[in-house]
Amino acid sequence: MNLIYGLTTGILFGILLQRAEVLRYDRQVGALRLMDMTIFKFMLCAIVVATCGIYFLKSLGMVSLSLKATSLGAQIVGGTVFGIGWGLLGYCPGTAGGALGEGRLDAAWGLAGMVAGGALYAALYPLVKATVIPIGQLGKISLPQLTGLSPWIVIVVFAALCLAMFRFFESKGI
Repeated sequence: MNLIYGLTTGILFGILLQRAEVLRYDRQVGALRLMDMTIFKFMLCAIVVATCGIYFLKSLGMVSLSLKATSLGAQIVGGTVFGIGWGLLGYCPGTAGGALGEGRLDAAWGLAGMVAGGALYAALYPLVKATVIPIGQLGKISLPQLTGLSPWIVIVVFAALCLAMFRFFESKGI
């Protein structure tokens, strides 16, 4: 049943990506140039909705959180590689798959690069595990744990900050 839920939510997310036009190359480049905030607004909305859903299900006892340990080294290196790939290709991984599904063949290069990058990472993992992952180990942490606040307070504050950013973006026409 979990596979059905995953497939269903994946299809719905793909439909929303397409309807929000975040699969378009010009939207991707606009986001990278900080001239079009459509992708940021879409993803922040998705994060707020997902966070509410996860913590609601957690409060009902239907799911439990399984946090991965935070490593600043891994976050910095991974984020840098992600950013370089996004900048070079003009698509991030999710939107590359969606763009290919819409018939944009340029996205196939990104998907091929992701497969090659995954293979390279697998080959280099012992080295990464020994050198990069130990940098800045913070353990399994979350904002509610760090602040000592209820997750719902953190969610409300985050959602309010997102709404303030949306209002700012709209006032600037971006």
